[in-house]
Amino acid sequence: MPRAAAVDGGVAMGDEAQAASRLDGGSAPLRLRLLGALVLWRGGEPVALPRSRKVRALVAYLAMSGRAVSRGHLRELLWDTPNDPRGELRWCLSKARALLDEAGHARLLAEGDALRLDLRGAQVDALELHAAVQAGLEGCSPAQLRALAALLDGGEFLEGLDIPRCAAWSAWLLGQRRRFRAAHAALLERLALGAEPGSGEALGRLEQWLHVAPFDRRAHEALLDALARGGRLREGEEHLAATARMFEAEAQDWASLGHAWRAAKARHAVPAAAGGPPPQPARRVVAPAGPEDEGCGMAATGAVALHEARPGRASIAVMPFADFSAGAPAGADVGGGWADGLVHDVTTRLAKLRSLFVIASATTFALGRRGMDMEQAARALDVDYTVSGSVRREGARIAVNAQLVETRTARVAWAELFAAQLGDTLGVLEELGNRIVASVASQVEAVERQRAILKAPQSLNAWEALHRGLWHMVRFDHAHNAQARHFFETAVRLDPGFARPWAGLSFTHFQDAFLGWDERAAATERAYRAASQALMADDRDPAAHWALGRALWLRAQVAPALAALDASVELSPNFALGHYTQAFVQAQSADPVAALRASDLARSLSPYDPMLFAMLATRALALMRLGRHEEAADWASRAAARPNAHVHIQAIAAHCLALAGRQAEAVALVAALHRQWPGYSVERFLAAFLMEAEAAATLRRVAADIGLA
Repeated sequence: MPRAAAVDGGVAMGDEAQAASRLDGGSAPLRLRLLGALVLWRGGEPVALPRSRKVRALVAYLAMSGRAVSRGHLRELLWDTPNDPRGELRWCLSKARALLDEAGHARLLAEGDALRLDLRGAQVDALELHAAVQAGLEGCSPAQLRALAALLDGGEFLEGLDIPRCAAWSAWLLGQRRRFRAAHAALLERLALGAEPGSGEALGRLEQWLHVAPFDRRAHEALLDALARGGRLREGEEHLAATARMFEAEAQDWASLGHAWRAAKARHAVPAAAGGPPPQPARRVVAPAGPEDEGCGMAATGAVALHEARPGRASIAVMPFADFSAGAPAGADVGGGWADGLVHDVTTRLAKLRSLFVIASATTFALGRRGMDMEQAARALDVDYTVSGSVRREGARIAVNAQLVETRTARVAWAELFAAQLGDTLGVLEELGNRIVASVASQVEAVERQRAILKAPQSLNAWEALHRGLWHMVRFDHAHNAQARHFFETAVRLDPGFARPWAGLSFTHFQDAFLGWDERAAATERAYRAASQALMADDRDPAAHWALGRALWLRAQVAPALAALDASVELSPNFALGHYTQAFVQAQSADPVAALRASDLARSLSPYDPMLFAMLATRALALMRLGRHEEAADWASRAAARPNAHVHIQAIAAHCLALAGRQAEAVALVAALHRQWPGYSVERFLAAFLMEAEAAATLRRVAADIGLA
């Protein structure tokens, strides 16, 4: 990769030495180094390791697993077609026990047919680093960041431990190496941007960052800015030329780096080359000083992100899934068949949600074919998130491992194993695709909400203001609803063509009407107007049709409301809120059986949704109309126990408990309800809903017995 000239000064080594000493002879009875060649210390003394790679691989895999692993899985992992797989595994386990077990403390434990490594009191460098990344690098001081980066100086994860003809092991090892390479890049980025601009440490960290992530545009832009700051123009020109050749060799566009170099020279008062285009100032994002920066010890002036701020949606790339099925090419990132089909399907379905900027699958596959690994591709594409995983087909069953990673921090935001029985190929792909896409979308939204809530309100762009509003919206509290409206209005002011905040704004007016916080007719019309604006902004956005369906329901136009909600889930079959709201409408005055199906689908698509309380309560209403009162009481009680369940949810639970004969529970719930909402009655409940006549009569009948008349 291109490198600038020799760096003035060096990177501070005190923390690196401290990290090395912690591993090379600390007080822990057992220490494992997995970052670099495998090394084991016991009582501070290095232990001679057996020559068998499979013994060492077994120790490393169990250490990283953190759970019991079946013997069958270990045999599949480490042996292709052994003559005696059980015998070979027993031999390896005996060698591993000799390495790990201590007097009076067996560390390699058998739990039925499974094996687990007891790491109490032990230290494992890779687990330390993983825990820090998952907790968030923003909470680390510069000294802690240097110490973590030093753990990676020994080389690749399990360097030299490749095992020929073990496809499953090779794939696992490749995945772990990619993960730690991404963590290394995230650490170096934080250290480079947190150091004194132009200092020897900053330049040294920038070169290290580029060595780990050679296609990361932010790293190149930061180095070019540092060289311009120091007046090292010749080196900057050489670096840009070498980088351009490298990018062109991989069919990557490097034009933005040329603009960044001209802007850096202009920014640091160096005139552009004669005859060249005029300098174009790059937008810079300066991190505001706050608790997050103080915790890391980074001055705001140092934490400068030199890439262009993304004003719109978060971006995501679905990387090629590895195929570990029998007969698939060993170690292939692009396995074909099921793996390719699933990637195409997930990419298409994410794009249909319209809430994310989704990289086309043709691009991610092309990068994979060029030998660019996942982290390099993600940084070359400059995306916020990546989805990656693997597919394994075994007989009549298919299993898919999927994970969502924040590119800049290397933090795994979500990971899950999905399994399905093979039948109709397209049907199975649809089922798996729905579940993966819904999980990814909800996790991205959760991460973006938490990120937005930590930013100063005046610094939010339209995307961030949307997610700040969503954070408040799902609290179902009058004051929070007003805050949500403020942030949605900010978002539409910043970007009137952005449909999602219009849909959110409509929902705040829906809450005013439904929960009685404002005059219903006026709030209903405001909800309808905002939903109409969402449709005008993007009539392909399922959230716009969802908002319209809710507003039409407020107008008591049930059939048109259902038609709008049908359109929302036709546009995106993974849109959980669309399916839930179909259930909400159906449960009250239409088809309760259809409501059960839609409610169950919504929960399966988004099992941790902030609206889960409403999904549960809607199912309870449908069961009540079907006369299944004991079931209804159980589901309604679960809904009422959710922390953001509003007054109407509590009322549904009280009525369902009474119908199930659980009078004492119903009366106690009503007493708690009245302490918070004095004077609440069944008539207020029925005024909010559109219950069909027989169900309304049933509710009135039991209300008198529990104090809601």
